[in-house]
Amino acid sequence: MTTIKDIARVAGVSVTTVSRALNGYSDVSKQTRQRILDVAKELNYSPNTVARSLVMKKSKTIGLLVSNMNREGVKDNFTFEILCGLNQASADAEYDLVLFSTTSSKQREKTYTQLCRERRVDGVIIQGIKTDDPYLEEVLQSDIPCVLIDIPIESNTVGYVTTDNVRGAKIAVLHLIEQGHKNIGLINGHSKADVSTRRLQGYVEALEENNLRLKTGWIKNGQFAEHLAEAAALELLTEHPELTAIFCASDLMALGAMKAVGKLGKRVPEDVAIIGYDDILLASYVSPTLSTIRQDKYRLGYEAAMLLINMLENQLESKAKIIDTELIIRESTKKATK
Repeated sequence: MTTIKDIARVAGVSVTTVSRALNGYSDVSKQTRQRILDVAKELNYSPNTVARSLVMKKSKTIGLLVSNMNREGVKDNFTFEILCGLNQASADAEYDLVLFSTTSSKQREKTYTQLCRERRVDGVIIQGIKTDDPYLEEVLQSDIPCVLIDIPIESNTVGYVTTDNVRGAKIAVLHLIEQGHKNIGLINGHSKADVSTRRLQGYVEALEENNLRLKTGWIKNGQFAEHLAEAAALELLTEHPELTAIFCASDLMALGAMKAVGKLGKRVPEDVAIIGYDDILLASYVSPTLSTIRQDKYRLGYEAAMLLINMLENQLESKAKIIDTELIIRESTKKATK
C-alpha cells in the first residue's frame, strides 16, 4: 500500500509537505501541490480516512438521524426523497453520509451525543422527530452542529429547513373556499408535530379571513396514518354530514379519507371534496387524482445537507431555510353542488 512517505520520496519533498498538500493547507505552493497530487495519482495512493480524521479532527461525514423509521412510511416515500436530496448534496460537497435511526427505547440506552460520537459524524440532520422528543433538548445543548427538518429552531449550533406550512395549508383551504365550499373539515396529524400546529393555523386563518365559522368538532387528528385518518374521516362525516370538503394535513391521510367517503356511499369530489398535503407519488395515480399542496421533499434534503455543510465550514449567513410550496389542482376538488 502506498504511503505518504512513498509520495514524498518520488516527489522529492518532505513528508510534512505531502501531508499539508493533501490536506489542503494554503502554505504549499500551487506547483508543488500539483506535483504531489500527480505523484499520488501515479502511485494509486488512497488516504487513510480514519487517520486523517484523527489529525484534522473532522471525518467529512454527516449523519441523517430518523426517528421511528418503519414500514408505514413506505407508501408516502417522504424520508426516501429527503435521503436522495441529502445524498446528492453530500456527494457534491465530497462528504460521506450515514443513516442511523432511533426509537424511544434506544434513547434510554444512549444519549444523542454518544450516538453521534460512535458514528464519527461532524454534524447531523434530524428528520421525523417530535417536539417532545428527549433528543431535541439534547440537540440544543450539544456542540455538534445540527440541522432540523420541519422544526424551526435556531441557535449557535442548530439550524433548520422547512416549507411554509402555514401558507401551504391556507392555500389549500382557500382553494376549497374558491370552489364554493363553506363547511370544511380538517384531518390533522398530531399535537407533537410542529407542521401540524402550523397547518392548523393556516386552516384557521383561511376560514377567519372569509368570515366562515370555525367549529372544533370539524377537526380531528389522523396521526399521519392512512388507517387512522380513514377512521377519523368516518367519524367526521357521520357526525357532521353537512361537511362538503376536508383538508387533510398529509396525502397519506387524504387517501384514508377518500376510502371513508366511499364506505359511506358517497363520492369524491361530487359529495365531498378532498385536498391533501405533500404531493406524494400516489397522489397522481389514485382515482380520482388527489389535489394537494406540493412540497419538494428532495430539495428539503438537499438544502438541509448544504446548510449543515456550510455550518461546518463556516460559510453561511443564516441558519434557516424556508422553501415555497405549490398548489396542485387535480380531480378530488371541484365546485360545491350543495
